[in-house]
Amino acid sequence: MDDILIWGSLLLVGYVAGTIGSIVGLGGGIIIVPALLYLAHFFPPFRMISPPMAVGTSLFLIVITSLSSTLSFHKQKRIDFTSGWLFFLGCGPGAMIGAYLSRYLQSNFFLIGFGIFMLVISFVLIIKDRIGWMRYTGSQVRTHTDPDGHTWTYGYNRWLVLGMSFPIGILSGLLGIGGGALMVPIMLIVFRFPPHVATATSMFAIFLSSILGSGIQAFQAHIHWIAVLLLAPGSWLGGKTGAWISSRLESKHLLRAFETLLVVIAIKMIYDGFTL
Repeated sequence: MDDILIWGSLLLVGYVAGTIGSIVGLGGGIIIVPALLYLAHFFPPFRMISPPMAVGTSLFLIVITSLSSTLSFHKQKRIDFTSGWLFFLGCGPGAMIGAYLSRYLQSNFFLIGFGIFMLVISFVLIIKDRIGWMRYTGSQVRTHTDPDGHTWTYGYNRWLVLGMSFPIGILSGLLGIGGGALMVPIMLIVFRFPPHVATATSMFAIFLSSILGSGIQAFQAHIHWIAVLLLAPGSWLGGKTGAWISSRLESKHLLRAFETLLVVIAIKMIYDGFTL
């Protein structure tokens, strides 16, 4: 009975994390990490899962979720691959450094600080239409026409993208969250990516950087392979489900969903920081 409960719980966690992560371009790690830490308290087979191991396991699963989402988003022609590769050039090395540093992770204070920072990002997203001065169109100008026929123009400076994505990669590898929680707001606020393109392109960059980060985690033996096997099917299905749902949401609804989820996650992380 306990085995069935464990399997069912992890399958559900993987599916929910994959679905939500794919819808808003987060990767799902923000759900998997705390779920693994909580399961470690209730199920003896998982009591060996420490914060570094939860981070490493999550980062490996993000590879699966983001690959599933990326394949679906590619069919929908929503990924800006040129921009995605550029973000990866900054995030990838950062993810490797963050993955290595996760061995020293003291979750409490970091969760509190990161949660507060996410609340700030959420607030800026909510009022972004009143802060047009933050718009940045650099030397690389991109255009995208959505299924409704609306054409979006956005752009960036390559060095600015690299400079901003590198610390995102570090946080991604350090916390096992994929990095979309910071990458998507930067795409939306600073560079004015269309919401659907931002989430899809974020998942592509997350897929690439998570491969590097999870490789470092595997080298440090920070991956719980049994949990991976139980979470992976749900993560894969969730990634496809989230991509399907995302394609049917209007841009403004997708953005509202991201803002709401970001606030919920931030509050949850601050709470975890005080209680873990």
